Amino acid sequence: MILGRGSVRGNGIKKFSTAAATEELIIPPVQISYTKHLINGQFVDAASGKTFPAHDPRSGEVIAHVAEGDAEDINRAVSAARKAFDEGPWPKMSPYERSRILLRFADLVEKHSDELAALETWNNGKPYEQAAKSELPLFVRLFHYYAGWADKIHGLTVPADGDHHVQTLHEPIGVAGQIIPWNFPLIMFAWKVGPALACGNTIVLKTAEQTPLTALYVAKLFHEAGLPPGVLNVVSGYGPTAGAALASHMDVDKLAFTGSTDTGKIVLELAARSNLKPVTLELGGKSPFIVCEDGDIDKAVELAHFALFFNQGQCCCAGSRTFVHERVYDEFLEKSKKRALRRVVGDPFKKGVEQGPQIDEEQFQKVLRYIRSGIDSNATLECGGGRLGNKGYFVEPTVFSDVKDDMLIAQDEIFGPVQSILKFKDIDEVIKRANATRYGLAAGVFTKNINTANTLTRALRAGTVWVNCFDVFDAAIPFGGYKMSGIGREKGIYSLNNYLQVKAVVTPLKNPAWL
Repeated sequence: MILGRGSVRGNGIKKFSTAAATEELIIPPVQISYTKHLINGQFVDAASGKTFPAHDPRSGEVIAHVAEGDAEDINRAVSAARKAFDEGPWPKMSPYERSRILLRFADLVEKHSDELAALETWNNGKPYEQAAKSELPLFVRLFHYYAGWADKIHGLTVPADGDHHVQTLHEPIGVAGQIIPWNFPLIMFAWKVGPALACGNTIVLKTAEQTPLTALYVAKLFHEAGLPPGVLNVVSGYGPTAGAALASHMDVDKLAFTGSTDTGKIVLELAARSNLKPVTLELGGKSPFIVCEDGDIDKAVELAHFALFFNQGQCCCAGSRTFVHERVYDEFLEKSKKRALRRVVGDPFKKGVEQGPQIDEEQFQKVLRYIRSGIDSNATLECGGGRLGNKGYFVEPTVFSDVKDDMLIAQDEIFGPVQSILKFKDIDEVIKRANATRYGLAAGVFTKNINTANTLTRALRAGTVWVNCFDVFDAAIPFGGYKMSGIGREKGIYSLNNYLQVKAVVTPLKNPAWL
């Protein structure tokens, strides 16, 4: 247990529903078959011959050695993608045929969903039930969605003054460089790859070094579905080497990145200094979850708990600032503490486990540092605050009360299972405080009053506002941030704009029948 100057309330802090310290880990029911780069339709070693370890966050043990990409591997992948775009069949293929390949791919993923869910859990640490029952079905749904768009992308006929026929063409942008994070490896693959392929582009995708395994697996399934070589290339490696090379590459036409705001700044700078390629950024967040006085407190507690602790708190849009009206604050706080103490933490392969380990040692230590910061800044530690077990990267579900807006735990993106509960008096006050952040990714509102809901949804400066729900990620709902939470939108019709160029074509008309 971490101790500091802040107070610790209650006698039952360690009574979590867990056996992480003593339990035997389940052996995952899947083999790791793909660890090399996928370039031009073939699995190949890194040009340097180097590999790096992939870990099981339940124990910290190495489960595979993966090809370590650098600038030369990115060059090879971009060259393959360039040739596939300029000379290959993909952008010249009929949209209907592209749609059929995307659908065949989705069917193959569905067929192999058990293995993919197990591999995702093994490499990432998220609960298997979450991966199998929520994320894999959403992955399949996303590719069905984008397959449906492939043959519905078209331009317009534009009326113009004078004797001219004007049309607009929506053309694929070219080679898309994509960099995905480690918290939702498969879902982020779908968010990036789906719209890019539907629009007729080719891709070089760099996986997160922590979680390279599922992207390689599904890329193999894409080629089984009939995707031509060079259209989708996957390189594993580190950000400062492979990632920087991709962002800086002069032959990449478009860049999409999901990750931290600090890294997003670097990516944007590298893109600008190279060939000024357009960049889509989905970055950090510090989302408010606002509990009004009129709501059902039990439901509010459960929803706020889910909004923060989902995916071990490793969610960019997590409701990590829980604002509670002063009239219901004490009741909400006590019930939130009890809910956190009931949270089941342990081996994510075990049925009923709600929370697995953090992704790696670095993230684990970062979360513990923020918890120490909360204690040192005189927030009250209601429960949690320490490590669970003696192996892996398990963190106790942690709840702080008496949190002030200027504390680091209320300002910075912790990316862990740490709930900060703040008190507010009225709507005008909470709007100002909720918006007083450099982020603007998402927000949650819990109220029975439609007028309150309407006021808050329009006043909050965030890309998504969930009312009496949270983390609803339908394929058609756009997702992205205001302010330093990013540029552009992913999912839905808006995501297609990221991967298309608009061309105006003007031709004269002689003796037109009409204008």
